Amino acid sequence: MSAPARSLSLFDATSLIVGIIVGAGIYQMAPDVAKGVDGALGLFGIWVLGGLLSLCGALCYAELATAYPEQGGDYVYLNRAYGDWAGFLFGWVQLVVVRPGDIAVMAFAFATYADAIATGLTGGASPVATSAYAVAAVVVLTAINVTGVRQGTWTQNLLTVAKTVGLLLIVAAAFAGGGAPPAAVPAERVPFGLALIFVLFTYGGWNEMAYVAAEVRDPDRNIGRALVLGTSAVTVLYLLANGAFLVALGHGGVAASTKVATDTVAAVFPEAAALLVSALICVSALGAVNGLVLTGARISYALGRDHRLFARLGRWHPRLGTPVTALTVQGAIAIGLIATLGSFVGAVLYTAAAVYAFYLATTLAVIVLRRKDPQRPRAFRVPAYPVTPIVFAATCALLIWSAVDYKPAISLATLALVLLGLPVWWWGRAPR
Repeated sequence: MSAPARSLSLFDATSLIVGIIVGAGIYQMAPDVAKGVDGALGLFGIWVLGGLLSLCGALCYAELATAYPEQGGDYVYLNRAYGDWAGFLFGWVQLVVVRPGDIAVMAFAFATYADAIATGLTGGASPVATSAYAVAAVVVLTAINVTGVRQGTWTQNLLTVAKTVGLLLIVAAAFAGGGAPPAAVPAERVPFGLALIFVLFTYGGWNEMAYVAAEVRDPDRNIGRALVLGTSAVTVLYLLANGAFLVALGHGGVAASTKVATDTVAAVFPEAAALLVSALICVSALGAVNGLVLTGARISYALGRDHRLFARLGRWHPRLGTPVTALTVQGAIAIGLIATLGSFVGAVLYTAAAVYAFYLATTLAVIVLRRKDPQRPRAFRVPAYPVTPIVFAATCALLIWSAVDYKPAISLATLALVLLGLPVWWWGRAPR
């Protein structure tokens, strides 16, 4: 087999979305989100708002992915809407910055809690460096995805089910504990806009399924369904999780907590809380890493298929049925970032402006392509067009401004890397 086969079911595609979105973010960001709102009603409201905004983005991607069910996601849509330079820039940034960075972030999240488990079991310092756990996660999951699409999706489905069950067990533990939540010291407030950024970061990843559109069975029906089902399922899970945190800790306790899931489980299982939650977050982070590895290589594959400078990335292994070179290069860059960075601090802000800039361009591509390519069959059309894409585009613009305003130096460095892709694109087009 020298090209992608349509082997992913609706369940596979939905598991991929849920597995990537539900990483470690819900456990890390919930206290900071609580600091930006007043009371339980405000907390539920901002998480519902984040889910609705993410659903607006998912609906836009559903139209694009069903109209152009090809490998590469945004790369394909930007190519068609604005020209091959735009698609190349997206593929370039994903290859050298965003995707390896995202994989490294989640690998570090896994490593942090794997180290905590090892420390708890041994009663002393872990004998293995944190970065070694992160590297091991990238190596093992890349190897699994190299061996075949089914192996990668089976791993994704298993990890997604495990993390969903674990999150629901936290909810059950909180309600089983009952009783009045303890009083908490008032937490320092954060701006509502920053809290919304944290929420939308936690919802990030709903668009990943578009990168494997060429491998989804019955794409006209299943792509749109998977995007809507996956985003909706995550919204419900997040509301349940925050309900559990509120029952166990109260709004003030959630805002003041530094380990909200552990504190919630400790209300019922005080002795085992740290170990149980660390294991759950490890599984959640591994699910996100596996999904990012699987989908990210498809972007590089699409880039290599169209641009001779990266031609080796655009090869589909005839026996294994996977983009082996793209997976290997992606894993090597992620490992390089793990060795260089040493931690995941700042990685989110490092990629944020570039990520949301391409989200913005892709969302507007819905409008551009309806005018530029009106005869194209669209099995799924964005509801409430053009309001839905405009709402999500405005949200992306707000997040870009917030990232630049908060860390202008980091955002400018990212912009420089984006623009570096233009001379590379021009050089690749020049005659030999």
